[in-house]
Amino acid sequence: MTKLSVNVNKVATLRNARGGNNPDVLRVALDCEKFGAQGITVHPRPDERHIRYQDVRNLRPLVTTEFNIEGNPIDRFVDLVLEVKPTQVTLVPDAEDQLTSNHGWDTRANRAFLTDVIGRFREAGIRTSIFVDADPEMVAAAKLCGTDRVELYTEPYASGYAACRAEAVRPFVDSAVAARESGLGLNAGHDLSLVNLHYFHSCIPWLDEVSIGHALICDALYMGLDATIKAYRECLVG
Repeated sequence: MTKLSVNVNKVATLRNARGGNNPDVLRVALDCEKFGAQGITVHPRPDERHIRYQDVRNLRPLVTTEFNIEGNPIDRFVDLVLEVKPTQVTLVPDAEDQLTSNHGWDTRANRAFLTDVIGRFREAGIRTSIFVDADPEMVAAAKLCGTDRVELYTEPYASGYAACRAEAVRPFVDSAVAARESGLGLNAGHDLSLVNLHYFHSCIPWLDEVSIGHALICDALYMGLDATIKAYRECLVG
């Protein structure tokens, strides 16, 4: 079964726009779990423009499903992950001022660095995932870094879906097969939506997890959070 992890960053963005604590990120995360989400994802950035480091600390004792922390493993981020010990840490090569994630790791060029960081998380009993582009060579090299999983960066799939979904998904299937043959777990995320998620899952049914934030929160404005999470869960059936 492919798990749905809801990224609550956009909820924090809305909160931060006015200050105060409305909407309450902690309450939304717990409601996501109540409505069927099987995980909560947060991506604290150095400028804390949405999820703050303290949000991560506050969420950790409350989340009862899988807790996934994404981010660039700068020293401050590594310290936070080792402090709160989430279920999973997803390593993303973001620049400090990056608007949103837009590429995966070069797992060959950064092998030594990633191996060292992953080793520290492994010693702490934290599952690791490396954010990669849909490239079987990058997947194979990720295995050499000692990671447990890879997460496929799916924006290119979402962008190409309308023109030709079979062509758009092909490199992702190839990379997913490479992950399976390497013995790696497989996650996916970025711009997956109610429009394109079911087809993606039907082509790669052995996905362990999808992490979805922006599209899901946008849909929730119209459909409500409960109905939206159920709709995304339905995309991951069959």
